[in-house]
Amino acid sequence: MSKHGTQLLSEALKLTPIERAEFVEKLLSSFEFSSRKKNDALWAKEAESRIDAFERGEISAIPAKEVFAKIEKQRR
Repeated sequence: MSKHGTQLLSEALKLTPIERAEFVEKLLSSFEFSSRKKNDALWAKEAESRIDAFERGEISAIPAKEVFAKIEKQRR
């Protein structure tokens, strides 16, 4: 990785988990993948399926704040 890339990575790692996730999403979306539309459709279908299961009481939810706190704890 170039010196500039290393600097960018260093700065990115200082972001909060949510900011890093947004950064990664924007970075990845800058690439054009031939299968991207198919993958997006599959993820949308999966998300809808999970929402439906949650609404039927088949699965429970964990607050995002708890999830990101656990990730941060593991990272240290």
